[in-house]
Amino acid sequence: MRHFDHIDAALRKHLFFRHPRRFDRHDDPAVLAVALGATLYSPAVRPNLADDIGKAARAGVTSLVVCLEDSIADADLPAAEENAVRQLRALHAGALGGEAEAPLLFLRVRHPCQIGDLTARLGDAAELITGFVLPKFTAATGGAYLDVLAETGERTGRRLLAMPVIESRDAVHVETRRAMLRDVAELLAKHRDLVLAVRIGATDLSSAYGLRRPPDLSIYDIAPVAGAISDIVNVLGRADGTGFVVTGPVWEYFSAGERMFKPQLRESPFLAQRAAPLRRSLIVSDVDGLIREVHLDKANGLTGKTVIHPSHVSPVHALSVVTHEEYCDAADILGVAGGGAMASAYANKMNEAKPHRAWAERLMLRARVFGVAAEGVTFVELLDAAGSR
Repeated sequence: MRHFDHIDAALRKHLFFRHPRRFDRHDDPAVLAVALGATLYSPAVRPNLADDIGKAARAGVTSLVVCLEDSIADADLPAAEENAVRQLRALHAGALGGEAEAPLLFLRVRHPCQIGDLTARLGDAAELITGFVLPKFTAATGGAYLDVLAETGERTGRRLLAMPVIESRDAVHVETRRAMLRDVAELLAKHRDLVLAVRIGATDLSSAYGLRRPPDLSIYDIAPVAGAISDIVNVLGRADGTGFVVTGPVWEYFSAGERMFKPQLRESPFLAQRAAPLRRSLIVSDVDGLIREVHLDKANGLTGKTVIHPSHVSPVHALSVVTHEEYCDAADILGVAGGGAMASAYANKMNEAKPHRAWAERLMLRARVFGVAAEGVTFVELLDAAGSR
């Protein structure tokens, strides 16, 4: 699959200086972790789940989680498992329609035993599954999940990857957080070959204080949760070879209510592209808040995002494209072996070869899977194109 393959080839040629490269579930996990982009969550009880996955793929979704955990009532779990197995087997047996490929698919389980059981029940359809999302992950609970995942992979001959979710109360309470994250880091280091990315469960972290962020504030405005995110990145997202890709927390709004604050999107970039109707539609659906939060995710070391509605995918992916200016900066930085400082190619900043190198390396990996925008192409153009179908 390839990001932005759902838009017209001629338009892609206009938009990109370097086009996104293809990837599939067998690629290097370092590539896949960045390629996840906007990961769409779907409850396993959806009666037309296979069709939903096909529609999502044709609309540009490249990673999707079938959820058997918090989105499913306890009494509905057996039916949800049965539906997920039936729908995924149907998806495997049939075609998605058109030229779309199945996205990277994950199952979010609630018990370690579900990993082996569901893999067995899926049969040959298990080849659709890239891995499993492991909820409420701590060092005390996570070892059992990872052991079962490794055993299932060995038994079936399939590579199954883990995405642990940091969302327990120990992760947000200040007196337990740092020891808990240290222990999780040690556990994940022992199973590094199994870990694709670390996810953050902001809804559960907020619930420890009875909080829920409104759509016109970002998760970074919720101080107790923002502190937890900072420490999660500090311990688990380091750029020294010990860290992992850490993904952005869920954006859970898709329809606007009463607004307290002004819209968070400037008019001028949209007017310049004659895209004022696009700006209005983003504001009406509260996507301006999502766009701001994705900017803050990136600034704080997070990659990709959990989303719950297909309309969220194109903003996340448009913001994941590397700008021409960023690419020029990264290329200049990586082209210098001995360190030193230089003016940027755009003559608006200083680039330092040593301290900016880790940033440049990460950016080039994102450029590989999301591409580099052509000179002068803005986020507005990318979003307009990505959401046009």
